[in-house]
Order: sequence, then structure tokens, then C-alpha cells
Amino acid sequence: MSVQVLAAKMAEVELKDVPGKELTPESPLTPKADDKGIVENEPKATSATTPTMEPIVKTGDTSPGFLTPNTKMPQASAMKRTDPQQNGGEAFVNRDGTVAEAPRLKKIQFADQKQEFNKRPTKIGRRSLSRSISQSSTDSYGSAASYTDSSDDETSPRDKQQKNSKGNGDFCIKNIKQADFGRREIEIAEQEMPALMALRKRAQGEKPLAGAKVVGCTHITAQTAVLMETLTALGAQCRWAACNIYSTQNEVAAALAEGGFSVFAWKGESEDDFWWCIDRCVNLEGWQPNMILDDGGDLTHWIYKKYPNMFKKIKGIVEESVTGVHRLYQLSKAGKLCVPAMNVNDSVTKQKFDNLYCCRESILDGLKRTTDVMFGGKQVVVCGYGEVGKGCCAALKAMGSIVYVTEIDPICALQACMDGFRLVKLNEVIRQVDIVITCTGNKNVVVREYLDRMKNGCIVCNMGHSNTEIDVASLRTPELTWERVRSQVDHVIWPDGKRIVLLAEGRLLNLSCSTVPTFVLSITATTQALALIELYNAPEGRYKQDVYLLPKKMDEYVASLHLPTFDAHLTELSDEQAKYLGLNKNGPFKPNYYRY
Repeated sequence: MSVQVLAAKMAEVELKDVPGKELTPESPLTPKADDKGIVENEPKATSATTPTMEPIVKTGDTSPGFLTPNTKMPQASAMKRTDPQQNGGEAFVNRDGTVAEAPRLKKIQFADQKQEFNKRPTKIGRRSLSRSISQSSTDSYGSAASYTDSSDDETSPRDKQQKNSKGNGDFCIKNIKQADFGRREIEIAEQEMPALMALRKRAQGEKPLAGAKVVGCTHITAQTAVLMETLTALGAQCRWAACNIYSTQNEVAAALAEGGFSVFAWKGESEDDFWWCIDRCVNLEGWQPNMILDDGGDLTHWIYKKYPNMFKKIKGIVEESVTGVHRLYQLSKAGKLCVPAMNVNDSVTKQKFDNLYCCRESILDGLKRTTDVMFGGKQVVVCGYGEVGKGCCAALKAMGSIVYVTEIDPICALQACMDGFRLVKLNEVIRQVDIVITCTGNKNVVVREYLDRMKNGCIVCNMGHSNTEIDVASLRTPELTWERVRSQVDHVIWPDGKRIVLLAEGRLLNLSCSTVPTFVLSITATTQALALIELYNAPEGRYKQDVYLLPKKMDEYVASLHLPTFDAHLTELSDEQAKYLGLNKNGPFKPNYYRY
């Protein structure tokens, strides 16, 4: 049948009038928040205060993108025209010449439009920033979803009196009611931490940490919870605080508190809260720590500053970060280190697995969750080409980014060049790059001069432990406007309208804004547990007041505990081969100076 004949037959069909249907929130005609075709872009703010956003509906759009087959129109046989008196509204002309006004589409007012996105959280009233859980495309810009009861979000945990089901209140967390959720997360983590679970099973009968009183300051996550429960199973008592104000998983902290652990941490602490939590952890009448597990050196620093006499009973310190190890070496050089310390950060299992493989995956996760950025074709500069830098560069290169590297060490610099990256000084590329990532462990790597010269929309973040790599303090000046976009994401706006995207206020990106692979953390946590056991049980005189590396044999033992996960089978040396190499058949297989 030809098109003309079909059209003629359709014209002969007389459709009956269908009454107009009033638009309700459930109506198929009601535009959704994510219908880009019918919502105009809101105008950009010209002042420091972000105006309330009101999407404007184009009433003339009849795009099939928001119509369904069952949509009822006011009259199928009517013609529509625009009435200039109605500011672009639609009217329908019937066959008899009368004009019927179309249903008016009202502006849609969303419930959360009155929120002031540029309002800074206060020390006492900082909102919970638990890990966001993606619910739908319509709340992709709201990362406030968490297990937290919103009714008490504005109350500081320091102002609340909470007790667990056994009546114990020696903890300070966001909400004890989240314990069930946290317990489920811990159970999931246990499945991906085979070495710790194996260590718990093998050593809990011997109780190698019986009598140990461990005070810890690390990221409080599900993986750390598995470590803490393992230490307890091995005989230790534990009190814990967070080493990062943004990385605590509130539900996990609740599960630990419910399990009887003294935990003092919540996501979104202020600086004052941070030190208060550490002090509560350490300063308890009748309880004296004899082991320290630190990440960053803040706990060690606080005890040296406030309670130096405690070191008379402390047997050793275990430190896992570049920053903390640097502090320990400074104390040792100055003759102020009064207990043995174990440098876990430079152990092979920590450097090669946690720093390299972990960051290779988590850098992309953190950037995607916070900015939804596409990496292909983006110009990225990575400051530092240590193990963390290597992992970040490898991931970004694989995604199609153009990656530059800055480095002070000629050996690491040569590695970057051989891996195909262009070695530059930061001031050579700062105007053109789309993303700046710091991972040096140093301070003032990205200073205000560089921040002023960045292009509009440049993303700035840190993958090193310390929050000193980006000079965030220099951005808190009257001429610059801070605008909160979502949890852990801020726009810093210059007077000319240029803005940069600052993630986690310069703190550790992956643990502040996303998560890290549990299996990799199993390797680090097992190394920490073995280091604690070694220092606690070492006979007097084996370790002096200095910084030590984990014995090679322990590194190999940690690695061997993880091999069954991959159904991996090690080849064994014959007696003749072992004699030829001058090795023990059971290891260690490499000298201490060997570089993996």
C-alpha cells in the first residue's frame, strides 16, 4: 500500500475525543529529573552562593523520549499552536474552530533543591559521609546514601551517650545501630583475606599475643576489623582510632563497638575530633599499651608529646606508611627513638602489593566515584614514580590517558621513561593537564602558584598518605569560593570564574572516596600481625632502639599464605640445587639487598 493511500485512509478515521488527563507525579507525561531532553541547563551562579536550581520544562516538547504508547492526549484529531500570550504554552485547535487550552506543565520542585551546596560542615555538625551506595540515575549526584539514621546526622558522636547490647559504652562512633550492616561487611572481607584467617586458625591455640595491649591508629574499614579480630583471637587487647578523618566506615566501627572493641572514630571528623579520638584511645585509667600499630605516625607523635612515660612499657612500634616511617627515621637519627620499630611499609609484601597493585585499581575507582570522568584522551600528571605512582600511571595509561610524570630520583625517573611516560617538571604542563595526582609522601608538591595556573575544571587529588602534598591551606582565602558538590568533592572558584575540582580536601583519595581491594589489604594486614608477634615475643636485646625491616623469611611466609587462593603450586629445590645456590630449601630465597 502506498504512503498516499495509507494517509488518506487514516484521515477518514474519526477518533472520539479523549478528555485531558491532569498531570500528576505518576503521570507518564511528568518529566523526570534525568530527562535531559526536556530540562534546560540551569544558569551558572555569578555569586558565592549557589542559587536554588529550578529546572524549566519546555511545554512544547513532545519528544517520544518521555511519551509512552498509552499516553492520553487532550484530543487526537486536534491541531496545536503556540499562544504568545501564554509565554510559549500550547493550545489545541479543534475541527469546529474552537481553541482548547492544553494542560499546563508546572515547574518541578525537587525536595532537595533548598539544600545549600556550598555550606561548609562545622566541627560539631559535620554530616555523616558514609560510603555512597548508587541507587538510581536520579540520585547519581547525591552520595549521602548510607546506613546512618539521618535524624541524628547533625549530632556529634562526642555529644552522644551510646552503649552496645552488653551495656559497654567505652567507644565513640557515629551510630551503634549500624552494627548489623557492619558485621555483614566484615564477613564479606573475611572471604577475601585468606592469610589472616589461616593465621587466626593456626595460632589461636598458642596465643602468641597473650598479654599484649595494642593501641592502633589506622583506617577503620572492614579489612582492619578482620585484623583487629585476628589480633584478639591471638590473645591481644585492642583500642583503636582512625588515621584519616574521611576513611572510617561507620557501620564497621559500629560492628566493632558491638563486639566489645574500644573504637573512637567516625567518618567526617574535624581536626579537633581526630586528636580527641587518639587521646581517648591512649588515655585510659588502669590500661597501659605495650604495642603500637600506627599508620602515618600520628599516634606515635601524640604519645611522645603527651604521654612520654608510656614508652617505658611499650615493647615496639609497627608502622606501615611512608610518612610514618620517615618520622621514625627522624626520631632514630636524633636519638629520640626509645623503642624498637618495624618498618612494614618497605617490606616487599607491602611495597609490591599494597602500594603497586592496590593503587593500580583504586585510583580509577576513586576518580570515577567522585567525578564520573572519562579517562580516554585526558592529560594527567602524576607526581612521583614510586610504587604508588607506578600503579597509578599503569592504570591511567591502560585507559587511554596521556600521562606525564614528575620525579626527583633519577632511577625512578629512568624507569618512568623506559615505561613510556614523558618526564617533565610540573610547571611545564600545569596549564594544560586535566588531572593532577600527587603520590610522593612529601609536602607542598602542588602549591598555590600551580593551583592558580591550572585550567578551568582541572581535577586535583592525592594518593599519598599525608594531606600535606597539596597546599590546601593556601586555598582558604577570602577571594576564593568553596562550593561543596557532593561528599568529598569541592569546587574551588577563583574571582574570574575559573574553578578546580578538589577531592577529599587533599587527603588520601582511594580510602576517602572509594574502597581498596580486600585481597591486597590481606597481605598488608598479615604483615602487620606478624610484625607485632615478632616484636612482642622477641627476646630482650634482639632489637635495639632503631628502625628495622621485616625479616625476609616473614615476607615469604606472608606470600605463601596467599598462594592457595590461586591454586598455585610452588616448585621445590632439590638438595643438589639448594647446595649449588647456597640456599636453605625452605628459604629465604633472596638476600636482603635483592630488589624485586
